[in-house]
Amino acid sequence: MNRMYLLLANGFEEVEALTPADYLRRAGIDVKLVSVSGGRNVTGSHGITVVADMLIGDVVDISSEDGVILPGGMPGSSNLAASAETTILLQKAQDAAALICAICAAPALALAPKGILDGRCWTCYPGMENDAGAAQETWCSDRVVVDGNIITSRAAGAAGEWSVKIIEKLLGTEAGLKIARSVLLPAL
Repeated sequence: MNRMYLLLANGFEEVEALTPADYLRRAGIDVKLVSVSGGRNVTGSHGITVVADMLIGDVVDISSEDGVILPGGMPGSSNLAASAETTILLQKAQDAAALICAICAAPALALAPKGILDGRCWTCYPGMENDAGAAQETWCSDRVVVDGNIITSRAAGAAGEWSVKIIEKLLGTEAGLKIARSVLLPAL
């Protein structure tokens, strides 16, 4: 079974973290909320505190059937980018060809500097692509972009669509559509 590790750093965008956690769990995917902030309590950019299931140091290995989810938000995205343990986990995910999903500022700040977006089509919060170095050349303005094992999205308003695309990648189109219908998302 697939396991998705959803990384939480202080200052994360709550909608971009809790929407995929909720939708993926509805689809039967094992989602672990992982704190990179030293303790299990992590506070989002709007003051909502979430209790993580585990600390990032507890993530021992990652396979091609697993994946990593990075919500955006500020300073959450910067905190993810600054975390050495996040960098190590992302490298393991990339080496295993695991799914890597990021939204809002996270693609530009946490993925692009590590070379994960090199040669890939991707998106992020408008204007953040200017902080992505060479990866800026393959940026596009779509709400959700899937390029191989990389799924990126623009902002909290697209979190539902992004979450459905993650489900589709893991379980197939019909599983994604089932969740989209159940939460009354507009036609995708």
